[in-house]
Formats: sequence, structure tokens, C-alpha cells
Amino acid sequence: MSSPSSPTEPSAPPPDVHPPVRRLKARHRHEAHRTATPLELFFDLCFVVAIAQAGVQLVHAVAGGHAGEGVLDYAMVFFAIWWAWMNFAWFASAYDNDDVLYRVVTLVQIAGVLVLAAGVSRAFQDHDWAAVIIGYAIMRVAMSAQWLRAARSAGGAERAMALRYAGGVLLCQVGWLGLLFVPAGGQGWLFLVMVVLELCVPAFAEREHPSAWHPHHISERYGLLTIIVLGETIAAATVAVKSGIEENDALGEVLPIAAGGLLIVFAAWWIYFVVPVHSHLRSNRQSFLWGYGHYLVFASAAAIGAGLEVAVEQAVGKAHVSALAASFAVTLPTAVFLLTVWALHARHFKVGIAEQLVLPVAALLVLACTFLGGEAVLVAGIVLALAVSAGVALTARRTERERHRTATPAT
Repeated sequence: MSSPSSPTEPSAPPPDVHPPVRRLKARHRHEAHRTATPLELFFDLCFVVAIAQAGVQLVHAVAGGHAGEGVLDYAMVFFAIWWAWMNFAWFASAYDNDDVLYRVVTLVQIAGVLVLAAGVSRAFQDHDWAAVIIGYAIMRVAMSAQWLRAARSAGGAERAMALRYAGGVLLCQVGWLGLLFVPAGGQGWLFLVMVVLELCVPAFAEREHPSAWHPHHISERYGLLTIIVLGETIAAATVAVKSGIEENDALGEVLPIAAGGLLIVFAAWWIYFVVPVHSHLRSNRQSFLWGYGHYLVFASAAAIGAGLEVAVEQAVGKAHVSALAASFAVTLPTAVFLLTVWALHARHFKVGIAEQLVLPVAALLVLACTFLGGEAVLVAGIVLALAVSAGVALTARRTERERHRTATPAT
């Protein structure tokens, strides 16, 4: 006779199931197989919404004949987007534990950038920065909360670092709120002061104990955002070309711009990813310079798309700017992209003067294309295609010489 059934004992959780809230501890800098998470990819895509809004407003400003004011507003908005993204990327590289609380706080940061995106048009058109500053504050206060979590689980110098980050971020928010109260003429100066203070926070926080960011993970995160921004550039240019053809029956005018723009974006992708850069990121000094410099990489990549839209609108007679100004809207950000990518990591892997000169010379030639009128974008694209070909050929020749020298026995 069987014994009475006993209450069912709860089964042990599978080994890959973690408790909903865990200590936020530093990860190992040389952890194997470290890659971007789905949450990080979602984070990037949501941030590109704000980047796209800034690009749209830049197009309106430049096409309307207000290029100087539009570029300044674009630089200010883009800094808020980029800096919040960058701080999250480096924190996640060091501390991401993917628990419920970490996910919720990250989603709050995403909500903040969407608030910022909603206020971009008013910032450009009316110089009303309220929504942008509120959205930025949401992202940054959430970031400070993450650092406080990290401090709670750490001790010694690491805890001091985390507390410095949290305190520095919160103190900077007080300064940013000042933009709501200073006169319009003083906003630009206060903005510059706050940028300097924000950039100093990581150096101050990590002066005694560096955070445990992962070189391969960081380079992948920056590369993924570069891809997404270039994709947004192609999407924006495609919409502009489609509109030019359908509304103005101007296939002949916009086709050279479309072809040249595609060559520029393809070459930009090739140049950025021609060599892996994570081996160069060995110290905080190298990595901070590399990470900060990407402000120009991301901003110029997004501005290329805006410039292509301006070029299309000028070609079909919808923009109140000259052909020279419309061409410059494409060639200037393209040249900035080339020079910045060369300065940040391409030059570290080039050997010999010929390889080193390819990108700087290409940037100068692209700027010279500005004066070619309606053919400027197409010729600039051809210049970049030739630069990529030259880089590939020079690298292949060097590799062949090294292989031959290695294979030839010493006499």
C-alpha cells in the first residue's frame, strides 16, 4: 500500500535563472565573449530617434538660410544625446548585471531621451530648452542612481569612484537647469562651461581607481552606434530623394546626389571598420580621448544625412541656399568624419607616410569638391571610393612585402 503523498517540493531554478535584484558589482575587464546585450541595442535605437530629430531640424535651419544658428543648436542638442549615451555605455561595460532593477533604470533613461527628442524642434525654432533639459535630467539622474547602486556594493577606492560619479553627475544638473533662467545671449557661454564640467567628471571620478570597462565591448558599442547612425543617414537621404523625384519630377537633378551620397556612406562604413580598434584601448587616457572624440564621429555622420537632404532640396529649388552652401553641407561633415576617424584610430594601424596620408588628403579633396556645383556630392563620393581603394591597395602591398620578407630565408 502506497504512503500518503507528501507536498510537492519546489524544484530548483534552472542554472541560468538569476534573482530579480542582485548586487551591482564590477565585471572583469578581460571577460571572455563579452558582447552587446539586447537592452543595449534597444537603448541605441531609441537614442537614434533623438539624433534623427536633431538632423531634421538641422536640415530646416540650413535650408532656410540659418546655417550658423542651426549648427550651434545642433551641436548643443547632440552633446546632450551623445554624453548621456556615452556615460551609459561605459557604465554598462563595467557594471551591467542585467537584473530587474538595472533594466528598469535603463528604461527610465530611454524615456528621458524620448522626452529630449520631443523638445528638439522647440529648442531649434523657439530656443525653448525646457523639454531638452528635462529629458537630459531624467537620463542623468537615472545614471546617478546606477552609480549609487554600484557604490553600495563596492568598497575602498572603487566605492569612492562611484560616489564621485554620482555626485558629479547630480551637481552638473544644477548647472544645466540654469539654462532655463539665463538670457538667450548667455545660454551659449553657460553651455560651454557645463560641457567642460561634464567632461571633467570621469577624469575626477577615476583619478584613483579606474572603472572596469571592457575594451572589446566598448569598441563594439561605439561601432554599433556608428552603424545605426549611418543607417539613419541613408534613410534620411532616401526620403529626400524620393520626395524630390515624386514631387518635382527631378530624377536628373537628384540622381547624382543619391549616387554620391551612397558612395560617401559606404566609404564611411568601410573606413571606420577597416581594422578592429579594441587593442588600442589599453588605458583610461587612451580610451577617454578615443571616446570623447567620437562626439565628432557621431555628429558628423548624422550631419552627412542632413547635408544630403539640403543638397536635394536645393537641387529641386526648395532650399533658400546657394549650390555652394548646399554642397558644403555635405562635404564639411564628410571631411570632419574622415579626419576624426583617422585621428582616433586609423592612424595607429597605418604604416608609412603613404598609408598615413590617404585619409587626410581625401578630406582635403572632399572639401575641394564643394566648388563643383551640382556635381559636388557625386565627385566627393568618387573621391572616397578611390581613397578606400588606395588604402586597400597600400595595405595589400605592405602585407605582401612582409609575407615575402618572412618567407625569404636570411643569407
